[in-house]
Amino acid sequence: MKLQVRVVEARNLPAMDLNGYSDPYVRLQLGKQRSRTKVVKKNLNPKWADDFSFGVDDLNDELLVSVLDEDKYFNDDFVGQVKVPVSLVFDAENQSLGTVWYPLQPKKKSSKKDCGEILLGICFSQKNSVLDLNSNGDNASASRSPNLGVDSPDPSTCASPSRSDDVSSSSKDDKSIVQTTFAGRITQIFQKNANASTPTQSISRSIDTSDTSEISRSVFSLDLSEDESSSASFEELMKVMESKDQGSEPPSNLPGGIVVDQLFMISPSDLNTLLFGPDSSFYASLTELQGTTEVQIGPWKAENEGESVKRVVSYLKAPTKLIKAVKGTEDQAYLKADGKAYIVFSSVATPDVPFGSTFKVEVLYCISPGPELPSGEQCSRLVVSWRLNFLQSTMMKGMIENGARQGLKDNFEQYANLLAQNVDPVDSKDIGLNKEQVLSSLQAEPQSDWKLGVQYFANFTVFSTFVIGVYVFVHIMFALPSAIQGLEFNGLDLPDSVGEFVVSGILVLQCERVLKLISRFMQARKQKGSDHGIKANGDGWLLTVALIEGVDLAAVDPSGHCDPYIVFTSNGKTRTSSIKFQKSNPQWNEIFEFDAMADPPSVLNVEVYDFDGPFDEAVSLGHAEINFVRSNISDLADVWITLQGKLAQACQSKLHLRIFLDHTGGGDVVRDYLNKMEKEVGKKINVRSPQTNSAFQKLFGLPQEEFLINDFTCHLKRKMPLQGRLFLSARIVGFYASLFGNKTKFFFLWEDIEDIQVLPPTLASMGSPIVVMTLRPSRGKDARIGAKTQDEEGRLKFHFHSFVSFNVAQKTIMALWKAKSLTPEQKVQAVEEESEEKLQSEENGLFLGVDDVRFSEVFSLTLPVPVSFFMELFGGGEVDRKAMERAGCQSYSCSPWESEKADVYERQTYYRDKRISRYRGEVTSTQQKSLVPDKNGWLVEEVMTLHGVPLGDYFNLHLRYQMEESASKPKTTYVRVYFGIEWLKSTRHQKRVTKNILVNLQDRLKMIFGFLEKEYGSRQQQQVT
Repeated sequence: MKLQVRVVEARNLPAMDLNGYSDPYVRLQLGKQRSRTKVVKKNLNPKWADDFSFGVDDLNDELLVSVLDEDKYFNDDFVGQVKVPVSLVFDAENQSLGTVWYPLQPKKKSSKKDCGEILLGICFSQKNSVLDLNSNGDNASASRSPNLGVDSPDPSTCASPSRSDDVSSSSKDDKSIVQTTFAGRITQIFQKNANASTPTQSISRSIDTSDTSEISRSVFSLDLSEDESSSASFEELMKVMESKDQGSEPPSNLPGGIVVDQLFMISPSDLNTLLFGPDSSFYASLTELQGTTEVQIGPWKAENEGESVKRVVSYLKAPTKLIKAVKGTEDQAYLKADGKAYIVFSSVATPDVPFGSTFKVEVLYCISPGPELPSGEQCSRLVVSWRLNFLQSTMMKGMIENGARQGLKDNFEQYANLLAQNVDPVDSKDIGLNKEQVLSSLQAEPQSDWKLGVQYFANFTVFSTFVIGVYVFVHIMFALPSAIQGLEFNGLDLPDSVGEFVVSGILVLQCERVLKLISRFMQARKQKGSDHGIKANGDGWLLTVALIEGVDLAAVDPSGHCDPYIVFTSNGKTRTSSIKFQKSNPQWNEIFEFDAMADPPSVLNVEVYDFDGPFDEAVSLGHAEINFVRSNISDLADVWITLQGKLAQACQSKLHLRIFLDHTGGGDVVRDYLNKMEKEVGKKINVRSPQTNSAFQKLFGLPQEEFLINDFTCHLKRKMPLQGRLFLSARIVGFYASLFGNKTKFFFLWEDIEDIQVLPPTLASMGSPIVVMTLRPSRGKDARIGAKTQDEEGRLKFHFHSFVSFNVAQKTIMALWKAKSLTPEQKVQAVEEESEEKLQSEENGLFLGVDDVRFSEVFSLTLPVPVSFFMELFGGGEVDRKAMERAGCQSYSCSPWESEKADVYERQTYYRDKRISRYRGEVTSTQQKSLVPDKNGWLVEEVMTLHGVPLGDYFNLHLRYQMEESASKPKTTYVRVYFGIEWLKSTRHQKRVTKNILVNLQDRLKMIFGFLEKEYGSRQQQQVT
């Protein structure tokens, strides 16, 4: 039950500021619900006209209305307040106090200060179901009704004669569902209900378990009746709503679950007319199928100046073996109708069933455009979701929900089957063929050099420079040579006046700008660094991403533009787009394919950067994460992604993508994956039945490709242990528990897990080992309800214990987690195998083509460190690891030195450099060391490869360290470092890349050698002490 409050205006408020005015606003509070009006500046007689809605749980509560004066620098000043008991509104005629002036009272009752008056309209209304679609049905919250796009009763007109019948009818029903906190009010409620002269239309919400399936069928029991009072046709009302639409986002699906999700070969407007049009034959067929009688369909009526369209449907449900015939009332309201999408919210009340005054069934119908079909025909997507909205708590809540869920499932199967007989559903094969058609249409039209030249050079800078240049040239042709004077000599002609100096400076600056434009133009024509067109390898889950365009990307260059490129990451693999120079609204039309994966990917990370060299501090223009587990893949076939980040949110940046995910391999996908997991677990894993997988998908709202691998009974450790079941699939870890009607349900991705530990048994864990899953910082926020602790960096920790079979559960968990994350040691092993194959193919024995690279000395230094200690920098021990970490290398690992031939040793290293980690970049290198000819030093040669960075596949880096013991100073090492780049592809950015790498390398060498000197000094001090 809702309490509607309208704050109209105030008068004769005292002046609280020194300027003789106040900046008043109103704060309202009912229980724990709070809300406030806008601030009216410099006014003692302010007008607000704001509406508020509060959920009422207890008639003993008081509505507190306070008027305050806003203060910019100090606490807001109190002006006055009014307290209105909720019971006073409940006992009033028509449950409305009307619109009345209330005197504002000071905080201290003894004070006689005049605080002014406030005009309020207060009444009860039960038309509240559409006000909180996205909230939990068990809790009501204060909200402003104008922001919801749905008409709500005006408190100032609650007592008007034209609405007195409706209000009195609803008020009597309201009293039947209010929590009976006073014994005296129960008698009053029943007396008022006994005197009611018309049948009530309660929207109460309780249900008996045995009757749930029958009552839920009443959602669809609609029949045709004559429209007696409609002042406008259905089509006209839809056009009015379309004109009033403000482009608001549609509400999310209701939390009870989705009962229909189907594509049909019909346009959205035609499907809307078929389902909800007053003249549709679909209702007659549905009524006959379900045996519903006495159906009365009210006309669609526009409310709130056409922003909402509503109607009421009543019917008598056919009797069954368990219950007699029941009456039902259904309130339907359009939340959105913009010509493309139609959203209808339906609230069903069945007060005649046992416990029928404690709940109502709410259903949300969403009609939206479907994907493009190869035939060119229009298709629509119908999604129907539901929930039970309880007004009162009851011990039968869990049983009621289970019964309602089964009843809705059965009835919507009839609903979908009947609809499929009237409209052809879309074949899934048509959608699969649509992928090739969509991608084939993304071929970018080549632009000629003339068009690009006009685009770059048709601006004021080039035009003004051209005019000035022609003007000066003509002047030179007509002017006579001037005599040599001042500091001039033959061949040097200096400006002879301040004016000539200014003109010369302007001409030089203009020419500089034109040269920069020419440089940009050449870069835009020659840049080809992209993974576009690279075909995926292997069989399995194939992820294809089509990058169409970007809109309103942040301008970070002084010219007011940016040089954006996109990095896509999924399952540890990256794809990089081309760089678009001087574009804030770039067009790409590029297609990226990720190599086939054994299991479907969980997320796709999208990063947008501004290019300025691989080692420069790149500016992030925005980022986004596409979660395949929480998204329907059909919705991603053509989607606009809103970028996150400060710059992106300030500019409202978006990307246009088309994403396809399908399985290219043959055979049984589930069976193949389980066979692979059986080898890791060491125990046979049975394939779950389709019914079990379907129940698992519906429980957590997962897509159809998700399949259950195993589930275990265990306890979730929070403040108190909670017994439930842990569900494991290829992409998620889910937990579900239902205890005394209270449900706990959450899940998170395997990629979200940073570490898994097993703690020894404790008394609190009932003698069972504890599996602790630690998530990455700021990950798994939706699963916070199940976390035991959260550290300062935002890592959630989940504790599970008391498994029936702990060994099997632990092995399964670890195997699935490892399958989603590759450790650095595994990456080093892969590099070793690749390097061995490459070295074996070398016929001349040279080290990776070093002789083909031109080296130059970039660093030399004499260190007071012996050569033996210096070589610990390449020894793979503590000094090696600390030095690399000090240089900014993360996840550093290396293989042991192995002898390749006499006095020549080789190893591989892997790490992630902080300077390129923003690109999701990694560094792998192969090192060789050998003694110098005079045996007084070492020669270390290294080849580095950068992975996942812009232009990283264009070159390899070659380093040569030459360490010799100084003959003049004992325990001193003379170090020289040589550097070279092996270019694998031609690019216009060679100088730019070389400069960036060289500056980075010199800083890194200074850091490493400085650390080595300090480490040796500290060891010497320890030996002395």
